[in-house]
This record gives sequence, C-alpha cells and structure tokens, in this order.
Amino acid sequence: MPEWTSFRYEGNDLGLTYTRAASTFKLWAPTAQRVYILVFDDEGHYNEDGKVQDHENGQEHALTRDADGIWSLKLSGDWAGHYYMYRIIHDNQRIEVVVDPYARAVTANGQRTAIIDPETTNPFDWDLDVKPAFLRPVDAVLYELHVRDFSSDPHADIPYKGKYLAFTASGLTDRAGNSIGVDHLAELGVTHVHLLPVADYQTVNELAATEVGSNVRAPYNWGYDPQHYNVPEGSYATDPRDPAVRIRELKSLVQSLHRQGIRVVLDVVYNHTYSVAEGPFERIVPGYYYRYREDGTLSNGSGVGNELATERPMVRKYILDSLRYWAEEYHVDGFRFDLMALIDTETMNELTRELREQIDPAFLIYGEPWMGGDSPLDRKTLKGTQRGQGFAVFNDHFRSAIKGDSDGSGRGFVTGAGGQEYELIRGLAGALDDFTSSPVEVVNYVTAHDNLNLWDKIATTMNLRHELGFPVWKDGQPVGGGSAESAVKAADPYRYVDADDVLNHEMVRRSLLSSGILLTSQGIPFLHSGDEMLRSKAGDHNSYRSGDTVNAITWANKSRFRPVFDYYRGLIHLRRTHPAFRMIDAEQVRNHLRVIRADGNVVAFILQDGANQDTWNQIMVIYNGTEHEQHVDLREGDWHVVVNDHQAGTDVIETVRGTVQVERWSLMVLYDTEHAGGAEPSTVEISFPRQVYSPKETTQLRAIVRDSIGNVVEKAPVTWTSSDPDIIQIQPNGTIHALERGEASITVQCGDITASCMLQVDYRHAERIEIVGEPVMYMTRISRFRALVLDQFGQPLQDSNVRWSSSHPELAAVSAAGIVRAMTPGVTHIIAEAGGIRATLAVTIHKQISRTVTLRYEREDQHYEGWDVWVWGTGMEDGAVRLEQVGNAAEARFRVAPGLHHLGLIIRLNEWEAKDTCGDRYVDIVPEDGDVHIIVRSGSDEMQIIRESEKTEDRNSA
Repeated sequence: MPEWTSFRYEGNDLGLTYTRAASTFKLWAPTAQRVYILVFDDEGHYNEDGKVQDHENGQEHALTRDADGIWSLKLSGDWAGHYYMYRIIHDNQRIEVVVDPYARAVTANGQRTAIIDPETTNPFDWDLDVKPAFLRPVDAVLYELHVRDFSSDPHADIPYKGKYLAFTASGLTDRAGNSIGVDHLAELGVTHVHLLPVADYQTVNELAATEVGSNVRAPYNWGYDPQHYNVPEGSYATDPRDPAVRIRELKSLVQSLHRQGIRVVLDVVYNHTYSVAEGPFERIVPGYYYRYREDGTLSNGSGVGNELATERPMVRKYILDSLRYWAEEYHVDGFRFDLMALIDTETMNELTRELREQIDPAFLIYGEPWMGGDSPLDRKTLKGTQRGQGFAVFNDHFRSAIKGDSDGSGRGFVTGAGGQEYELIRGLAGALDDFTSSPVEVVNYVTAHDNLNLWDKIATTMNLRHELGFPVWKDGQPVGGGSAESAVKAADPYRYVDADDVLNHEMVRRSLLSSGILLTSQGIPFLHSGDEMLRSKAGDHNSYRSGDTVNAITWANKSRFRPVFDYYRGLIHLRRTHPAFRMIDAEQVRNHLRVIRADGNVVAFILQDGANQDTWNQIMVIYNGTEHEQHVDLREGDWHVVVNDHQAGTDVIETVRGTVQVERWSLMVLYDTEHAGGAEPSTVEISFPRQVYSPKETTQLRAIVRDSIGNVVEKAPVTWTSSDPDIIQIQPNGTIHALERGEASITVQCGDITASCMLQVDYRHAERIEIVGEPVMYMTRISRFRALVLDQFGQPLQDSNVRWSSSHPELAAVSAAGIVRAMTPGVTHIIAEAGGIRATLAVTIHKQISRTVTLRYEREDQHYEGWDVWVWGTGMEDGAVRLEQVGNAAEARFRVAPGLHHLGLIIRLNEWEAKDTCGDRYVDIVPEDGDVHIIVRSGSDEMQIIRESEKTEDRNSA
C-alpha cells in the first residue's frame, strides 16, 4: 500500500464551514500537487441531459496544504448564494474539477457545490422537533417505504405527489372516509418509517422529475446508486434547482412523522458508489477509497462494479462523519445499511457506539449481512458478527422458511411446503439457536423492496401468474412489447378475491399468516409498505426503475381491502401492547417460550409466566400452514381468543376450553388469565451515556417510565430541568448542551414522580490506553488492533489521535490505522500512544500453517450437476467453490488462512436457485486443527467434522 495511505485527519471540519463573516474550505487530498477552489455566481449552464460541463468561469483561489494532506482556504465575507468546485492537479498533471465530497448542498443533479446559510434550511419550529418516545429495538415495528411510491398514485387526493412534502399533508381521506397518506401510517401503528435511500443519487435527472404520475416513463429509481452522500435527493423536492429547498423539505418530512409519533430510519448505501470515474472520491485521491483485488482490479462484492474500502481510516471517517451529520442535522432516528457485509466489522462497531453514546441511546441500526459477490475484505459484517455489538441483521433464514425463495415458485411454510417447522421455531425465537445472542439483534421480514412482494410471491407459488395477467418483466418493461402502463392495466391481481368476503380467500389468508408470524415473533418486525392493502406490482420482481405505474401504492385498496388493514392494525396493536412479544435477552426467551407442537405444518407455542412482565399470564400462539382446519389441545382452564382468522387485536373474541379449532392458513392468539397492572406511571429513571462531558458537547438523555409491574409506559409525558443552565442546558426532548466547567443536577418529572442524576462538565484528557488485538498471529495475517483511550474519569475518548508503532517492525508492521501485518516469527510489542500516554501489547508471530478444508457432499440421488459450495470467512478467497464428483459423492477443496477460527458455507444449486436444508452452516476451526474434512449429507443439518491434528471427529448442528 502506498506511503500516502498513512495520512489521516481527526478534525470534524472537512468540507465547508460557513458563517456570515467567512467561509472556510478543507479538502483531504494528500496526493494532489495543487488544489484550487473555483467560485461561481450561478449554477452553470445545463445541457439536455441535465449536466453542467463548463466550469471555466469561476473565481480561482489557491488552497494551502498541511502535513496531514489537508488543503484549506478561508474566504472572508458572506458567500451564501454562490457555488464552488475544486480544481485538483495531480502529479501527472492530470486536472480534475470536482464537487466537494463533503458537500451538504448542491445544485440540480449535483453539478456544483452550493454555499448556503444553514439557518435558511430549517422549517418552522424545527428547534422544537421532539423524537417520539422509544426504548428498545424490539419495540420497533418497521415500515419500509419509497418516498415517491407513497404519494404518486394519480387517483389519490394527495398533494405534492412524489415529494417529501407529501408526508406533511395530514387529514387526508379517500371517498369512503378512510385515512390515507401520513395519517394512514399513524392509524396502522408502526413506530418507524424506513425510507429507501434519500441521499442524492445519480440515475434520475432531477430537472425532468417534475410531473410525477403524468408520464409512466418519468425518471424513477430506488436510489441505490449514490452520488453525494450528505445531500438529499433533489427529485423529491419541489424545486431541485434551489439547494436549500430539498434540505428544508426533507426536514419537514421528519418533523411531520415525529409529530405523528413515528420515528424515521434512512436506508444508506456506504458499500459502493454508482460510478468510480465520475463518483465523489476517485478523482480526489486516486486508488484510496475503493477496494482492490491482488491483481489490481476493482473488487465487486456489491455486484455493481466497485466497493468502498471502509476499513481504511479516511473512508471510515467519511462514513462516521456522514452518519453523524444526518443524525444531528436531520434528526433521523436510525440507519439501515445496504449490503452491510461489505462494511468491515470495526466500522460497524464504531459507528454503533458513536451513534448510541453521542446522539441517541435508542438509535436503531440494522442492515443486510450479505454481499452481492465475492470480496477480499477480511472482517465482513456477516450474520453472527453482530453478537453483542448493538446492531441488528436481517434474518433471511426465517424469511425463506415462511415464504420459500424470493422470486420463483419455491415454497415455504405459508405457501405449501412441508418440513419447515424447525426453521420457523428458530426464527420466531429470535434466531438464538442460529446466529444471535439476543432478539434485539435480528430483523424479521418476509418481503422488502427487492424481489417479488408478498402478494405476487404467493400468486407465483400458486401458479396464478398467467391467470392474473402478470407479464414477464425486464428492465421495467414487459417482455414482448407494450408499455408498463398497459401491462399493469391488463393485469388483475385480485381476480379471485370476493370483495364481500375478503378474509376467506386463500391468498389473503396466506398473506395475513405470513405477516402474523412476523408480528408475533421475537425480534424486530419489518413490513413492506402496502402489504396491509395487498399491494401488487403485477409480478415485477425487480422494480427499481419500473416507474410509478408499477410502484405507486394504490390507495383505493385501503377501502377495497379494509378488513386486511384492520387485521394488520390489530396485530401491531397486540404486539405493542404486550411485552411478551418483545423479549430483550436470550434468558427471557429460553425461560418463557415453550413449543407445544411442531408437526404437520402446524406450529404452536406458549409465552408463559407473564413473559417480560406481561399482564397476560400465558399466551398461546398457533400457526396453521395447512389447507384444513386443525385442532390444538389447550392447557387447562379458560382461554381467551384475541386473534383468529377474521379478527386481530387485544379484545376478546371468544372464550374456549380443552381444544381449539384453528382455521386453514391462519394464526390464532389466546391468553388464559390477566393480572392487575396498568399504564399508570410508577417509576422513572434517567438513562445517560456517561457522567462527564466536555464544554460544547451535546448528547441525548432518555427517560424510562415504568408502571407498577415494571412495564415501560410508552409516550409518557415528561419534563426536564437543569439545576444550573449556565453549566448544562437541557431541551424538552432530553438533549443536553454542556457549556462550561462545573456540575449540574438533571431532573426528569413524570406527573408526581421524579428522578435526578448529577452530571459534570470538564475538559477531558487521555489518562490510560487499552489495546485490543490478537496476542497470537500467523505470518501474512493482517489484523486491525483497536486502542481504547480512556480519560481521567475512566470514560472513552472518541476522537483521540492514536499513533501506532511496533517495537520490531521487521516482525510485525503496524499502520497509522492500527492495522498489523505479521511477517516473521518472533515476539514484538505493538505500541499505541495518545496525548502523552503509552500502552503496549505483546504479540507472538508463528510460522504460517498451510491448511486445506475438504468438503464431501453426499446425495442419495447422486445428482451433483449445478451444485457448488459458497464459502466466506476463509481469510483467503471467499465465494463459489466447485463440487467435483468423486465416486458416489462430490468434493470441494479450498484453503483457509492461518489463524482462522471459524468459517461459513452454503451448499447451493445453480447460483442460488436452491440451498441444501437450512442454508448457512458454520464451522469452528482453530490453527491447531491442521487440515479439516467436512462431510455433509443432503437433507441433514448435521456436519461430520474430522480434524487432522487430533484424528478426531465431531458432529456440528448447522
């Protein structure tokens, strides 16, 4: 790696710092020979493609470089209303004119960086915006939504179609009086709206996206093609040419949802950029921001041509700075990470700590623990790496067990497949026996924006696509000619649904059972927008650019399928009312969840003994995935039914004894007795990240209000006060501002109940360093070490500038980012220094041990064509390994890195057409094992593992 990669910067002022007195510009470009800023009076001249190609008429000012590779310039005066670009001259005299990578405001289509006064971007009463009360991740009900889909229905009376401001229009109804728009979300009862990417993306011409819904070929995209990471997408703004409008209108969206009691999660895409050559990074620091293979080619674990090298210090810093900006400036409440496996675990752990400790203890963080291809990244954020780290991952095992595959006719529990009971139980118990250490670490879902949505998937498994008029789709258009509009109009997805008896239709019942499983399982439930109204996309499985005709939510379906909406609303109310469905740790689940039946496509379990301090003593949940009614025996006594095949909620429908009949393709929820307890506040406590804060520091406190039996009282009104506002100010939402040295008592009051904590403001300095890293490494091993810098109060210092060194760099070298490379056997000391404090960690380097894993796969039918092994965590080269037939079996061989402790594998058919049994398998393997042989028999979850070092074998349940 070139020497310049050791340059790094710890400051928080990259990009533009604006005041009315001066504007300061800072750019990290350590390899540049010269950097100039070009200041313009206007946005430039746009061509027919919405691009500005002439940047020659700007005022030119030279920037000055410091030792850290930072180029800076301060321009006196008020520059608001101007625009700028950087002109960078590299050592080969190549000249690049680029937008500021830290830009927070841009012109239409991101052609120039805009200088604006941040005060002009706040909507009215923005400083009074209050985050809705929220405590734990499992208390969330997530609702995934695309900004444009929400309001682009041409037949719905929603203003600002396709725009951020559509979320600010309240009081809207359809002709039957049903709420639509933002009031619909509040009525449904979801806690978080998860917005598909709203950061500026590249493939939509913002100047053409003005009349949403009027043209089926109007520009449309999901937004997973990032261009400017810190700027809102302009096509959702009423005026994309005014740089302040998109900022103000996105803030208005957040403010409106907060007023409805709904938090906001942003979908973020820090794993790749749409383009490398025309993207935000490569032209500034060539070769640094992207991940490369050993042959010098770009790695493509994203499937779109590139990956960001998140493990590098300044890439990691960029991501952390960006996330913090969105959280603080836009008041958002969570992030969902696209292809999170391509983000290294250290970055994920660090950003989780920072957001939780410095922004909001209830900040929600989750993502996709998989990739779109192979990657050389060592520490991928895969399923299992989230254990104990504070963030959650999607559970695709549970998803597949419920519905089957994502795009084909493969079936699951609710779509007609047998033998899914075990996988269903693993999922509904929070994946504790799979890859989590607690239910707060798993997001349960059936469908999302990707792949077939729920209604269309059910239609596909029932072989109804042709009868319902679904075309074959490709690139947003029907194959064989015709427009998307005519194809959607010709399709009849609800052809067989009787409007007077909606809940008796088999497809409807399967749909409700799918979501009912999610909402009664341990973990974080995730719903795709429109499922509560039987949304269909006419069978389009990849509608990322299919336009409004395919993607728009059809609001008329709320009235048409009102019983379906009411059922969803009832299930959400049940979940949010009863904490038994929201247990927070493994011990609770193992003590209180008892499976009483799991056979014949019927699963029944009990949440017993007032689980998680629930007022219901025993709650029985039954899933019937068969085409016939099923009879299930009850424990003795009366049982009160609150969910059956026609109604859901907390009201008692009927009382039964002995045996209960559960109708086909449905779920049932019952409870036996209820003990006293209510929502009256009994206690209040203050949750705060630490005791001592630096002057000018800001953080969020949280009030936890409980009733007499210990249940959390949601949305209980509280007031905050500070004993000395000159030392610590506190806002109505619990945000504190540390001002000057001293102590202040912070008090929260809920009715007559109060709680207080003493907080201190002082200048903090480093006093002790703890090094976290591998004390034993093998030659060629690369590992990131972490230095925990503690202040004089024993608290972590987040922004410490740590300097790394090695006592014997010929044995193990360490980079400025703490990345240690083991080279020669021996003992060295890795040294970390910060603020005059020094710590060392002895590291022993061993010779490299060459190891091979041989996987033997046995099938009764001996049909091995198309089967291979997908491996990850090898430390060498992850990805597909071919299975070669050897006699009656097939074998695959792959090398694993020295020092490896575990790896994962999947046996799959024809590029994910099918997976053998449970899918993901994990193997514990330590350096002393030498070569390892694994024997897998088709249809069995067990693996026979033979370790060469001890000539022993064990059995490992996958």
